[in-house]
Amino acid sequence: MTTLLHDGKRSSKLRLILAHGAGAGMSSPFMRDFAAGLGERGVHVVRFEFPYMAKRKKAERGPPDRAEVLLQCWRDVVREVGRPARTCIGGKSMGGRIASMVADELGVAGLVCLGYPFHPPGRPDKLRTAHLADLRTPSLIVQGTRDEFGTEEEVAGYVLSTAIRVLFLPDGDHSLAPRRASGHTRAGHFRTALDAVEGFLRERLA
Repeated sequence: MTTLLHDGKRSSKLRLILAHGAGAGMSSPFMRDFAAGLGERGVHVVRFEFPYMAKRKKAERGPPDRAEVLLQCWRDVVREVGRPARTCIGGKSMGGRIASMVADELGVAGLVCLGYPFHPPGRPDKLRTAHLADLRTPSLIVQGTRDEFGTEEEVAGYVLSTAIRVLFLPDGDHSLAPRRASGHTRAGHFRTALDAVEGFLRERLA
């Protein structure tokens, strides 16, 4: 049994299961703020943590679990929450990437990725995009234009499924935050991202 955190009304028709990134858990400021923002907009957000993050809380520092473990965790959580055809899944960085690898299999209504890790920082040759070319699940990726895991210029050259739409936030980094000199703000980018995700969820579930 995985511990789940809930934001918003559980009776909502709009439901998103959201997984964390590799370095911070489900209660990180990014995850907390995004889930709360969606909850205020009428979305039922379900957060969970992969097994390795629970170990980190017990001072047993270590890398993320193997891909097989992460994928199975997603399967278990979706099974526990239920009604996959009436649910969207996704996450921050690694959480969204792993969700994208299991979305078609689970038959979920949609996929939301917040800062997709197209490649490791500084390793644009090590792409994590092969499965995205054939993805059937309708998907929304929200990406900063200067994300070191995949800039707007880099993403433009990737072969992505027509089921995927990408929203680029000007000067945003991997957490969607812009630099002050850009004239944009984190709060503004979060509002734009929340608007886009809410609209996508209503399109898929309402």
